[in-house]
Amino acid sequence: MFRRLPCGALRPKGWRQIPDGATEVTSYPKTTALMARGAEFLGSEHAILCGAMSWVSERNLVSAISNAGGFGVIACGAMTPDLLDNEIAETKKLTSKPFGVNLITMHPMLMELIGVCAKHGVTHVVLAGGIPPKGSVEAIREFGAKVLVFAPTLALARRLLRSGADALVIEGSEAGGHIGPVATSVLAQEFLPELAEDHVVFVAGGIGRGEMIAAYLEMGASGVQLGTRFACASESIAHPAFKQAFFRANARDAEASVQVDPRLPVIPVRALKNKGTELFTQRQREVAALLDSGKIEMAEAQLQIEQFWAGALRRAVIEGDVESGSIMAGQSVGMVTKEEPVADIIQQLLAESESALGRR
Repeated sequence: MFRRLPCGALRPKGWRQIPDGATEVTSYPKTTALMARGAEFLGSEHAILCGAMSWVSERNLVSAISNAGGFGVIACGAMTPDLLDNEIAETKKLTSKPFGVNLITMHPMLMELIGVCAKHGVTHVVLAGGIPPKGSVEAIREFGAKVLVFAPTLALARRLLRSGADALVIEGSEAGGHIGPVATSVLAQEFLPELAEDHVVFVAGGIGRGEMIAAYLEMGASGVQLGTRFACASESIAHPAFKQAFFRANARDAEASVQVDPRLPVIPVRALKNKGTELFTQRQREVAALLDSGKIEMAEAQLQIEQFWAGALRRAVIEGDVESGSIMAGQSVGMVTKEEPVADIIQQLLAESESALGRR
């Protein structure tokens, strides 16, 4: 992979000049060393996971990331077991490298989805969207897969790790999609000194350049997870209008959704502000009214909210409806300015990380 460095930029170890004036990356010794634990855990060349983005993190993008040395993750989202079965099978046709599957803990068919992962010998399962229900972690570990979980607090992280989770992802509020209330930089300072020595911990949220990767690796992270940076890759099936919305946006355009009714706990979602943001506010009011009238239970209310997002996101990603659809994006969206192959993105991130570490 070839890259030109800015005039006067420090050349990290592993770069060499070639005749046409370009610069070729051959290795990233410092970054590789700091990622070694995470890469071994994932079975990939680099400890760079792709965040699970519904409708975006499917066979094409997932396989491209794994083939480029990263670790792709299928976003199961609201898929039925049959759909997930097909998606995993099609992904395996495109890569022989390891990849994972992200499952939403509130999915009504979670155990069946875990069974599909077992059928295909999936090596890593990411449980997201809440505390894993009883028996789910055990069911995943039973067929030999590793379990990655999210935790918003240090106490919950410790509890999940004691309960059998193999690795942790800490994701800050700068991320796209469903988010927690605390910034990535704060979570890293809180979690890494306490957990990184004994556990595999990946950091996510707001990461758009390799310099940030280097910083978290030096703090003890085993690797990182990025979503927004990969959403507009050449291999992403996202609609051209969806990608153009990313290219036009800056960090301030990626806003978190507002909770309308405190009786209806809704996990905030970060997306580019548009008419879809207003539609979600309206949908919350409708669901809250159903909840108050006793027509639905809380679990069903939350599921309806998730179904809203799945449909709104599909309209934006697949149909290109960037007016009323949901354009989920993290605050690093301003660093996504053009369509690039996945391999180029990963190489650029690694080169930036290596250069930063070389300046230390």
